[in-house]
Amino acid sequence: MKRIALTFLLTLLSAQAGRPNIVLIYMDDMGYGDIGCFASTKNRTPVIDQMAREGMRFTDFYVTSGVCTPSRASLLTGCYPRRLNMHVDQNDKWVLFPSARKGLNPDETTIAEILKKQDYTTACIGKWHLGDQPDFLPTKQGFDSYFGIPYSNDMGRKHIPLPLLRDEVVIEAPIKQEPITRRYTEEAVSFIEQNSKKPFFLYLPHTSVHLPLFPGKAFAGKSKNGKYGDWIEEVDASTGAILKALKDNGVDENTLVIFTSDNGSNGNNGGTNKPLKGSKGTTHEGGMRVPCVMRWPGKIPAGKTCREVVSTLDLLPTFAALAEGQLSKERKIDGHDIRDLLFGKPGAKSPHQAFFYYHTTQLQAVRSGKWKLVLPQAEKLTGWSGKEKDSPLQLFDVSTDLGEKTNLATAHPDIVKRLMVSANDAREDLGDGKDSGKGQRPAGWVKEAKPLLKTE
Repeated sequence: MKRIALTFLLTLLSAQAGRPNIVLIYMDDMGYGDIGCFASTKNRTPVIDQMAREGMRFTDFYVTSGVCTPSRASLLTGCYPRRLNMHVDQNDKWVLFPSARKGLNPDETTIAEILKKQDYTTACIGKWHLGDQPDFLPTKQGFDSYFGIPYSNDMGRKHIPLPLLRDEVVIEAPIKQEPITRRYTEEAVSFIEQNSKKPFFLYLPHTSVHLPLFPGKAFAGKSKNGKYGDWIEEVDASTGAILKALKDNGVDENTLVIFTSDNGSNGNNGGTNKPLKGSKGTTHEGGMRVPCVMRWPGKIPAGKTCREVVSTLDLLPTFAALAEGQLSKERKIDGHDIRDLLFGKPGAKSPHQAFFYYHTTQLQAVRSGKWKLVLPQAEKLTGWSGKEKDSPLQLFDVSTDLGEKTNLATAHPDIVKRLMVSANDAREDLGDGKDSGKGQRPAGWVKEAKPLLKTE
């Protein structure tokens, strides 16, 4: 019996050792060119730059929306926002606002729920923005604990002051924003210290650098880029504290750390998406192509760059595979397992035959390989003059033409035709404009939404 018990224990410990801890650091509105390893010349990010030297940069990493709520819905579920009906709120606005009746449907399967089934401890620390009603909060979506602001930091009102939640309870309102990054970091370090003996998933969606800007006092005025640069540099230091906690607790070599952003910068107040075209809220590259660094010592090859198309859609199936978990058989997901790319397998290619750029209800572009086809209705929204002699379709080689300047549609009609087939497949599955696709699922709803207020 002792031998059986010992064998069981060793098997259990071996299985846990093979399943990595996962730390996912998610910035808010940080642009493609806002960190040093993605060519920032203003913001000092030595920790993240070192992460890139010790891990892998993903230069063609995409979110599924140029704004917060739909992007975050995809990150946690591996599904396009339209599949989840999280592409607009109940009033056709781009994101959810306080006291919205709508939220991420609890019937959806999140990263946290998959990992929790694999005996992971899960925590969300930071901005949520997938519904502020109790049915939609992180603790109802697979997270053991939550500490943070449930939506964007500009959404406080006189009658609904900006709240800070612990789990489902408002503990401060209004919250003082200047120390928020420090407080998130302290919570994250404490979580690592308390859970280093078993697998854990830490989701850290920063409030930084969404407007208004609130860098901590220790970082204010220290950068060459105003408050924006100050706050970026504070997050870099926060990332350093988290990496130190992993090392101090002996779990660094068994932890996958990912640093990325929910969408591009608005291009103002110090942020930049250069050399990409466009900004937050668009389907240009600058709206949906974001910097991404992944690090896992001994597993991810150091100092490498991946130029294949990868998306936040791919995190859920990849994490599930790493944790030996199971994907839901009842619900279709749009992401893919990217372990071959992550581990630098020779010849590994993107698993995406096509990636779709949606702006709220509308399909505006499709990418396959190096090609991006911008569809006519998108040009009506983003400034097509109608004077071109060739087709209103625009085809760009976005592997080299990062500014989307040279239209190659007439030179490659075969590519245009192929990508139009993919676009029509997406319209059939996910819908386009007012037309609903057959693959959509309902969002979550509550009959009556109540404001989040502090109770004595």
